[in-house]
Amino acid sequence: MPPPWKISCHRLGASLLGLAAASLATAQTPAPDAPATLEAVTVTGHPVPGENKIIGSYQQPEWTARRRFVLTRVYVQPDGQAEVELGYDFAHAADGTRTHLFHQEIELGLPHRFQVDLENTSQDFREGEAGPGSWHEDSSGVELHYAFADWGKLPLNPAVAAGWKFNSGAADAAELQVMLGDELSPRWHWGANVFYEQQVGGDRYREQAVSGGLSYSAVNEKLNLGAELKYGEESTQGPGSYQRRPLTLGPSVQWRPVDQIHLDLVPMWGLNKGAPKWEVFIFFGFEFGDGADDGDDKPKVEPASTRGR
Repeated sequence: MPPPWKISCHRLGASLLGLAAASLATAQTPAPDAPATLEAVTVTGHPVPGENKIIGSYQQPEWTARRRFVLTRVYVQPDGQAEVELGYDFAHAADGTRTHLFHQEIELGLPHRFQVDLENTSQDFREGEAGPGSWHEDSSGVELHYAFADWGKLPLNPAVAAGWKFNSGAADAAELQVMLGDELSPRWHWGANVFYEQQVGGDRYREQAVSGGLSYSAVNEKLNLGAELKYGEESTQGPGSYQRRPLTLGPSVQWRPVDQIHLDLVPMWGLNKGAPKWEVFIFFGFEFGDGADDGDDKPKVEPASTRGR
C-alpha cells in the first residue's frame, strides 16, 4: 500500500486537474450578447392656445366663455361664471344720418347647461324714423339660453335662446335664436346664428337674420383676428311701413390684456342698398366666477396624434 503522503499528492493533483478543466470550459463558453442600444427618438409638438383649455362642468374650451364674436353667440357660459358687457354701436346710414347705441348686458351661467341674460339698451334714434334724436332708454330684456349637450357631444354644439324685449314707448317683442359653433383646428374657431324677433303690437316690427364669425388665434390668449358677417330682413306694417335686407361684412379684432377682460373692435361695411354705409362695434367684457381665471399662462403642447384635426 502506498504511503499516505503519496495518496494525498495524488488527490491534490486530481483536484487541480479538475479545476483547470472547469476553468478552460468556462473560458471557451461564449459571453452573452450585450443589450442593444436604440437610437433616441425626439417627440415634438405644436403649442396649443390656452383658450382651448377645457373648463367648467360642460367640458367646453375656454374661448366659448369669452364672447369671441360681437354679432354671433356660441354655446353657453359655464355653470357659475358671469360676464358683464358694455357695447357701443356707431352707424352711418345710407342717407347720411348717424346713429349711436349703447348696450349693457350681464350673462349668468346656470346648472344643467342653462344661461340667463339681462340686457339694457339706450340709443339716439327710433326704429323706422329718419335722423337721430335725443338719447333715451330704448329697451330692456331677458333671455334664457340652453345647450342640448356638453361640448363636443353633438355636431356643431347647438344651443337655443328665447327672450322677451320690453320696449320703451313701443310694443314689446319676442326673440328666438339658434346658436352653432366649433373649432376647425386648435387656432381656428367659428360660430353661426339664426335670429328672429317679432314685435307683438304697434307697427309689428320684425327682424330675421343670420350671422357668422370666423376667428384665428394669433397670440395665445391675447390677440384674435377674424371676420364677421350679418344678413337680415327688417320690416314693419301699417302707415310708414318699410322693408330692407341689410348685408354687412367686416374684420374683427379681440384683445385680452388679462385673462378676465376682452376688448373687441368690429368695423363693418354695407354691401347692398339696405345696409348702412358702415357700422362700428366696440365691446368691453369682464368675466368672473368659475373658469374666469384659469391661471393658464404656460403654453401647452398638442400631441402628435391630434395634430391636423
